[in-house]
Amino acid sequence: MNYNSICRNDGYIRDIKNIAAKDLPWGRLAGKAVVISGASGMIGSFLIDVLMFINEVLNLRCNVYAIVRNESRAKQRFDRYLGRVDFNIICHDINKTVDPDVIPKADLIFHLASNTHPVAYATEPVGTIMTNVLGTDNLLKLAAKNEGARFVFASSNEVYGENRGDQEKFDESYCGYIDPNTLRAGYPESKRCGEALCQAYRKQYGVDAVIARLTRSYGPTMLDTDTKAISQFIKNALNGEDIVLKSEGRQLYSYTYVADAVYGLLTVALKGDDGEAYNIADESSDISLRDLAQIMADWAGREVIFQLPDDIERAGYSAATKARLDGGKIEDLGWRPSYDIKNGVEHTLEMLRDSET
Repeated sequence: MNYNSICRNDGYIRDIKNIAAKDLPWGRLAGKAVVISGASGMIGSFLIDVLMFINEVLNLRCNVYAIVRNESRAKQRFDRYLGRVDFNIICHDINKTVDPDVIPKADLIFHLASNTHPVAYATEPVGTIMTNVLGTDNLLKLAAKNEGARFVFASSNEVYGENRGDQEKFDESYCGYIDPNTLRAGYPESKRCGEALCQAYRKQYGVDAVIARLTRSYGPTMLDTDTKAISQFIKNALNGEDIVLKSEGRQLYSYTYVADAVYGLLTVALKGDDGEAYNIADESSDISLRDLAQIMADWAGREVIFQLPDDIERAGYSAATKARLDGGKIEDLGWRPSYDIKNGVEHTLEMLRDSET
């Protein structure tokens, strides 16, 4: 993906300005140190673009610390911020302790780093688990060392497990079935453990922690390596190819456009209650996998075709066939999405297409 071109796209800039215009208590960020792990990822990079824009227009003077694994890639992604006193790239493996000299102050920590796509679950199962557990522990330690810091844990719809057939939508109290004795369980079980660590640090060390449960997210800042079904559909459509569906497509899931996901994270960070979990979801983006594929096919003027997954893909796929999230709790904080699934997908495709021309 040509990220620098995408970031100059009128639609992308409009998304950032739309978030900046939201009725959030932005003043709480004034003069604060904001730490973001997974800063080069789809959601982290968009969040940084929003924060840097808000810093300019509102003169908040908050310092952004972007924790990344690949410094050269991060410098390319964030080249327009290099040299700004309010932006810092920290090349660090979060599975190792964070040196307080590297990040001397942390007022707000977004822990977004995680393997979030099926091939990684199957080929890097240990790394998937440890980032969600050990990485979370290390960043919670950083929060504990900074009195008054708020910790925002980016969790997942996958913590709900498989629908037991007793709920149409998952609210924050629902707990479904997960078989822990499988390779695929590493991701949802470690996200559950990450949430439990947040509660443990709240009790033992007085850390202020909130949990944002993200749905399947998509957008123009998705990584080239992303193997989620929706990301593969987007690549097929952009290449003018048939949309390849590796199942019957009956799975019914919640999705969120990246700008709405970032707005949700900021809503939870700035307005959420300590210790609470919030689904970032809206029913206008609930859709079956087959219907999602059809949106892409219609946009590209192609067909939906069916293909069996290979062994690695199959090992990384979720077994959940119905996972719709109830977004009522975050809506009570004032969050509303700007895009339904069709508009969000078409918006994404148009920006990515334009960035390559």
